[in-house]
Amino acid sequence: MSVPDYMQCAEDHQTLLVVVQPVGIVSEENFFRIYKRICSVSQISVRDSQRVLYIRYRHHYPPENNEWGDFQTHRKVVGLITITDCFSAKDWPQTFEKFHVQKEIYGSTLYDSRLFVFGLQGEIVEQPRTDVAFYPNYEDCQTVEKRIEDFIESLFIVLESKRLDRATDKSGDKIPLLCVPFEKKDFVGLDTDSRHYKKRCQGRMRKHVGDLCLQAGMLQDSLVHYHMSVELLRSVNDFLWLGAALEGLCSASVIYHYPGGTGGKSGARRFQGSALPAEAANRHRPGAQEVLIDPGALTTNGINPDTSTEIGRAKNCLSPEDIIDKYKEAISYYSKYKNAGVIELEACIKAVRVLAIQKRSMEASEFLQNAVYINLRQLSEEEKIQRYSVLSELYELIGFHRKSAFFKRVAAMQCVAPSIAEPGWRACYKLLLETLPGYSLSLDPKDFSRGTHRGWAAVQMRLLHELVYASRRMGNPALSVRHLSFLLQTMLDFLSDQEKKDVTQSLENYTSKCPGTMEPIALPGGLTLPPVPFTKLPIVRHVKLLNLPASLRPHKMKSLLGQNVSTKSPFIYSPIIAHNRGEERNKKIDFQWVQGDVCEVQLMVYNPMPFELRVENMGLLTSGVEFESLPAALSLPAESGLYPVTLVGVPQTTGTITVNGYHTTVFGVFSDCLLDNLPGIKTSGSTVEVIPALPRLQISTSLPRSAHSLQPSSGDEISTNVSVQLYNGESQQLIIKLENIGMEPLEKLEVTSKVLTTKEKLYGDFLSWKLEETLAQFPLQPGKVATFTINIKVKLDFSCQENLLQDLSDGKHFPNFN
Repeated sequence: MSVPDYMQCAEDHQTLLVVVQPVGIVSEENFFRIYKRICSVSQISVRDSQRVLYIRYRHHYPPENNEWGDFQTHRKVVGLITITDCFSAKDWPQTFEKFHVQKEIYGSTLYDSRLFVFGLQGEIVEQPRTDVAFYPNYEDCQTVEKRIEDFIESLFIVLESKRLDRATDKSGDKIPLLCVPFEKKDFVGLDTDSRHYKKRCQGRMRKHVGDLCLQAGMLQDSLVHYHMSVELLRSVNDFLWLGAALEGLCSASVIYHYPGGTGGKSGARRFQGSALPAEAANRHRPGAQEVLIDPGALTTNGINPDTSTEIGRAKNCLSPEDIIDKYKEAISYYSKYKNAGVIELEACIKAVRVLAIQKRSMEASEFLQNAVYINLRQLSEEEKIQRYSVLSELYELIGFHRKSAFFKRVAAMQCVAPSIAEPGWRACYKLLLETLPGYSLSLDPKDFSRGTHRGWAAVQMRLLHELVYASRRMGNPALSVRHLSFLLQTMLDFLSDQEKKDVTQSLENYTSKCPGTMEPIALPGGLTLPPVPFTKLPIVRHVKLLNLPASLRPHKMKSLLGQNVSTKSPFIYSPIIAHNRGEERNKKIDFQWVQGDVCEVQLMVYNPMPFELRVENMGLLTSGVEFESLPAALSLPAESGLYPVTLVGVPQTTGTITVNGYHTTVFGVFSDCLLDNLPGIKTSGSTVEVIPALPRLQISTSLPRSAHSLQPSSGDEISTNVSVQLYNGESQQLIIKLENIGMEPLEKLEVTSKVLTTKEKLYGDFLSWKLEETLAQFPLQPGKVATFTINIKVKLDFSCQENLLQDLSDGKHFPNFN
């Protein structure tokens, strides 16, 4: 036997194997539609008894495995169901002949067979036949399930007759020696009359009868026969069959202790019959003792009238701990035979499934480790993929997630082995994705911004490289860009300088054909790959919204001629400071931006790469108002320290604007980087009010600018200083030019003057003006100029003033215009 069944579980020992196959040309869709209905009839209750018959269906089964049917009867194909299309009477003889040819493949072991014919009508259909069922089409076939039930009942009749025939002790008859295929040549010329030979024959036959009893739903009887077989075979050192008897004993005990099955969802059983409540009530009785029941107490139909049935069964049944010990012993016997590798492998898998239910993970891993090193024949690539995939699933079953991921990754690599003519890159990619949880790897970059890195970075980087390569070979460059971007963003701290250069060079090569975007990528299996923003290229540490320049800052309009009223509020000190990062980031800033004016945000960034980092198209991400971002291009030196970068934009509407982050294009990948997703960032706030566009006035005078300031600016005012030197009694005109350089008309103009305190007495009006001519030009439209004339007249009293000339030379009596 060369083809293992990796789905084997202990309860399969009580099933009858039925093969369902197409004959001739049948569409795959039609075949599996009927196959699914056939498989729904997986168990039936035997009439007039408490027994249940279980069926195991396969649509493909290697004929060479059938030769091991005497060794373990659940490996024997006892039923054959064929499905065919036949639309004309003249094709019927050929179709029926194909059915007979198919039967001959498994002919030595078949109990019964059926042929389901679809499409044929006429006289042939009307002839009553037991082995053929005719249906007009695949829709009109309501009796399929009923036919299968009748077919299983016919299998049971044959099974029961064989069981009774083999179980009956016919004194004087020579018991035949059951053999596995590779043993037949070893028994040629042996003395068939020796006591040793007879015990071997008896032990093997007892084991065989135990298998038949288990299949026939007689759990108690099978336990008795297995125990007797173990004693007989142990006495003659018939190790291969002793292992099989021990495994049969384990299987019967597992069926008793775990009626729900050990094969997971696919192996779960729906029990029928009235015997089960009694079994369930006694399931937890201690069963470590191997006490035999007198087989003579059994009646011909296998139902023991004795009320001690359950007690006897519990005594013959192995305890959960003993089941594993007997599995170990059986596997050790199988390992002595090179040709029993498949039997040994399947026994290990069955034991692992039992241990998984018992929550004994470490022991299960020992069985799996043994299974890994069992040497089978040279397997095909498909068989290797199946083997590694099943090992992965079993390791997952016992909670060894990293080991499970390892074998699934090996299976993925096997899909694209050099020996395969058409490598399965899609299958490889799908299996690689399934390994991610085992390596603590998520494809969501947000999972890597929460602190400590989980898992082995070196293995994770290797896996990500394999995903990049597989997606490229699949012909999906966007997927390659996404995985490579993810590798660079999340594994940057673990990449060497050379690796950083290699990864970025590869990324630029990929993005030259397919630029990276912020769109999620949907995979066929329902998984969605989220976008990967490059928040580390460059790394931003500080964000600050800048006030407008002093000449552009908006000022609340108030009458300059009125009295100033203090609006300051009382200062209250509190030692309690709320440190809420989200609130700090979103809190409103106390200055305003103006619609239509250029606004600035300063970022402090640094480049973590060992080479110059070129950042293209870097701009602001905002919400709240319509905002025109003016992108910038940066070139940051290698591993630079904090470097100031100013991003600018123009708000187009009014309201409250929030700076949410920034966007960049690095290595051909477009990124939207949100401030909320940046760790360790400092900001004084990200929300500011945008007020409507304001008029802008530019003032120039006919007098020269003063070399020094006569009065320090208060910060809220914009001042310019001009100077003029006059003698007492002299007068001069000052012409002020008012130009509207904004986009809004100037509607109001107020003028006031203030004279610094002087030590001398001032006579008359020092400054005088008339606004009528100037106001006639208002409202002053954008781009227009108005003039305003001020008369300066000096009339001072110099009496009783000492050092006045010195004071004048110090410029203390020059006018200051605001």
